[in-house]
Amino acid sequence: MYKGKRLSDITASFLGIIILSPLLIIIPLLVLASSGRPIIFRQQRAGKDWKVFNLYKFRTMTAGAEKYGYVCKEDDVRVTSIGRFLRKYKLDELPQLFNVLKGDMSLVGPRPEVLEFAEYYKEQFRKILTVKPGITDLASIQFRNEATFVGNAENTKDYYLKEILPRKTKINSDYLKKTNILFDIYLIFKTLFLLASGRK
Repeated sequence: MYKGKRLSDITASFLGIIILSPLLIIIPLLVLASSGRPIIFRQQRAGKDWKVFNLYKFRTMTAGAEKYGYVCKEDDVRVTSIGRFLRKYKLDELPQLFNVLKGDMSLVGPRPEVLEFAEYYKEQFRKILTVKPGITDLASIQFRNEATFVGNAENTKDYYLKEILPRKTKINSDYLKKTNILFDIYLIFKTLFLLASGRK
């Protein structure tokens, strides 16, 4: 981690929460109206130095859907109508600004993985998790529409673990070699551009 990253994370996440406060009020109301409670989806993820933390998202699937697997297929029936919209523009990730403010995450860094999946590639993740996980990174840009990569695989968990996660860990390992403030700024603006443009 480069010098001053934590200060920039605090500043940017605080400003982001203020600027995006209308969305942080409207989206919970839409989730509540469309599919009830809970509004926030909490899930344990592997953080820096393998410290476990609760990652926050606006709920995009039917309540309790994670019992049937964490990996979504393309056109997964568990995703709600409002959830599809939130996922398309990554608006479900907005509560992670509070994760950044708390210090669990950074704005830019390897995406935090589900504990079970991180354990599957524990040696690789031991190296990756020497830095804080982030809201966006190279892998999340490349796999920003992950469900389309999964397609309609019969065993989505197996496909993710054997086909997608190894590619993500390789990308994240490469990120560690080149991380600096200019590269992080580039990733933030690239993420915002892709989301605003609606590109898949």
